[in-house]
Amino acid sequence: MAVSLRRKREAPRGRYAPNLGPVLVVAPVALIAAGALGWGIYHYAYDYFAQAAADQKPPKPVNINDVLKATVTALTLIGAVLAGLYAYRKQLLAEGDAHRADASQLADRYTTAAEQLGHDQAAVRLAGVYTLARLADDWEEQRQVCIDVLCAYLRMPYEPDPTAPGHKAGEREVRQTIIRVIRDHLQEPDAATAWCPHDFNFTGAVFDGGNFSTSHFRGATSFRGATFTRGTVIFDQATFSGGTVDFTYATFSGGTVRFVGATFSGGTVRFGGATFSSGTVTFDHATFSSGTVTFDHATLTGGTVTFDHATFSGTVFEWGPLPVPAGA
Repeated sequence: MAVSLRRKREAPRGRYAPNLGPVLVVAPVALIAAGALGWGIYHYAYDYFAQAAADQKPPKPVNINDVLKATVTALTLIGAVLAGLYAYRKQLLAEGDAHRADASQLADRYTTAAEQLGHDQAAVRLAGVYTLARLADDWEEQRQVCIDVLCAYLRMPYEPDPTAPGHKAGEREVRQTIIRVIRDHLQEPDAATAWCPHDFNFTGAVFDGGNFSTSHFRGATSFRGATFTRGTVIFDQATFSGGTVDFTYATFSGGTVRFVGATFSGGTVRFGGATFSSGTVTFDHATFSSGTVTFDHATLTGGTVTFDHATFSGTVFEWGPLPVPAGA
């Protein structure tokens, strides 16, 4: 019983009462320091005014009121500086707390978006796409991470044929929405929320349509091993600059992939080992400049690749063995 009562008495004290120990130590020390400082300033001011009074002819006595005024003024100025430093420190602490709170909120939003993208219902996954895109706009420090998650979704296994086993209802709309969201963020390179400088990894993704036209890709862009089947994938007037554009081992089978008027500059464009079959890939009016374009060991079987009115300037164009279709 005695132990229980003692705990009840100690609990509020330890839980709610502030620890005044440091204050009881710091306060006397601060008063002593302030008194010593004031005493030193007073003596310095007294000596200064005494010297000034002695230099006058005839010499005059020291005016104690002037000494006291100078001492109080100096102490007030020092106090104002210290108060300013204390206020600045409080502001930094408040900003740090606000930043941590924002980071925690953004992390919660990321968790929510990730959960939505993994939901069974397509409508919820669509909401996750928009949530993650908005988060990328608000969270510049982790924008690349958000982009990577959207690209990773496109890299997940996908069956585009509605009649084939494994096809998921509504999945095509989710994937097309991701492509639209990416394209929308690649239209204005100078915008604060532009994704143009970031990397995009579509390695092994399956595309059965999509519009990347007039987009500006300035980072590394990988379609390595991607499959373009059905529908039309459009890169018309798109700009690929400063990074590597990798279509190595990509498969173009069925559908159409358009690079009409696209610009490839300042980097490397790789189509090495790509397979072109039963579809159309057109680079008409495209511009290749200041870089390298490679099609080494690409395979053309039944498909069509056109470069009508394409422009190559300052570009090394490497075209390896490319079998011609039988009967062509």
